[in-house]
Amino acid sequence: MADSFFREIIRVIKLFMGLFVFAIGVVMILRANLGFPPWDVFHQGVGLHLGLTLGRASILTALVIVAVVVLVKERVGFGTLCNMIFVGVFMDVILSKDWIPLMHGFISGVAMMIGGLLALGVASVLYIGAGYGAGPRDSLMVVLTKRTGKPVGLCRGCIEGTALLTGWLLGGYAGIGTVISALGIGVAVQVVFSILRFDVKAIHQESLYETCLRLKNILR
Repeated sequence: MADSFFREIIRVIKLFMGLFVFAIGVVMILRANLGFPPWDVFHQGVGLHLGLTLGRASILTALVIVAVVVLVKERVGFGTLCNMIFVGVFMDVILSKDWIPLMHGFISGVAMMIGGLLALGVASVLYIGAGYGAGPRDSLMVVLTKRTGKPVGLCRGCIEGTALLTGWLLGGYAGIGTVISALGIGVAVQVVFSILRFDVKAIHQESLYETCLRLKNILR
């Protein structure tokens, strides 16, 4: 029991480290000052109209997405719920403390953006490696892929494109950095996965029910 409990603590630490590093990566891209990533263009647009911080707008968006995912009976995990809340919380903390400086030049901005994209790759290894379930936006991608039968890349592109266009119409900040982040995230994640020899297919992502059932057995 002690060994199982210790392994569970390590998994939870990996999960929250991943969420924190993910928030750092997003803020680095924001502070690159070249344009927000697609989803954050949407978050900013929503925040401007509802009087919310970027982090709170992210939480609200994730909450709506999780509700949709649950309604269509797709799997939701402990990690999904933690992602929904804590990425936004961590973003607001990092932004309020001004830990990451704002870039004022193109070269420095691109360097900051590349660093942010690589941070997202490292965060993905930690977060996915914990095995507690996909994030809200990834879950929405899975739902759309299953319902339409279209390729996952097309579904992901449609979701991000819709978020970007809607956010821009709401007043979100889009620029060359938006294009760089949209095109570069897949490359950055692949590079980090290759360097760390991380096989995403080897990780079983638990549903919330599976996690609760396993924890119940551990604590017996």
